[in-house]
Amino acid sequence: MTAKESAKGGGRKIYLLRHGELLQPSGGKHYIGRSDLALSPVGMHQARQWQAFFSEVGLSDIFCSDLQRSVQTAKIIAEGHRLEVIALPELREVDLGAWEGLTFETVRATDPRSYEMRGMDPAGYRPPSGESFADLQARVMPAFERIATQCTGNPLVVAHAGVNRVILCHLLGMPLNHLFRIGQDPAALNIIDARAGGFRVRAVNLPVTWRLSSRESAGSTSSS
Repeated sequence: MTAKESAKGGGRKIYLLRHGELLQPSGGKHYIGRSDLALSPVGMHQARQWQAFFSEVGLSDIFCSDLQRSVQTAKIIAEGHRLEVIALPELREVDLGAWEGLTFETVRATDPRSYEMRGMDPAGYRPPSGESFADLQARVMPAFERIATQCTGNPLVVAHAGVNRVILCHLLGMPLNHLFRIGQDPAALNIIDARAGGFRVRAVNLPVTWRLSSRESAGSTSSS
């Protein structure tokens, strides 16, 4: 079985990708939601690796968040597909309000109670002037469902870790407070079967190296 056959598996697929690695600010782990940061050189390379994969699989449409890290990833993948990249503000990462751009340690030190409350209730807690993950899910799911129902082929959606997690929680029937149990590494791919009766999550958090290992596995199988 080739990587193409493994990904397709029959029926329509929705490919849900996290953007590539960011140019991270220095000084510790930061809250990055609506901040419009660009891809790092590693992130651009990751996008080019997925471009090679999707050139084999074939895509009907490409959607992304309108933040540049998502747009950059989508446009690199779109090269050679002759597809327009459609950027949707509904797919932006969660708005972290007053915490945006601050380090985790700064928030923990200056507002320990709020830091603790978000850890206890990520679904419902809103940082000052920001969104909760429940707010994010309410914003994202109508756009995702519109893409899923209106596209007749296999669309690619390039979004963010938080966005992808709230989509996957919804599709898996998981409590939203458990969203951080779902891994979403930079440039991770999730594959969703779109069926008449609904959706089936086929794969979660596949790394860029998966496309290479699946090819190697296919090569070993065909030669045995």
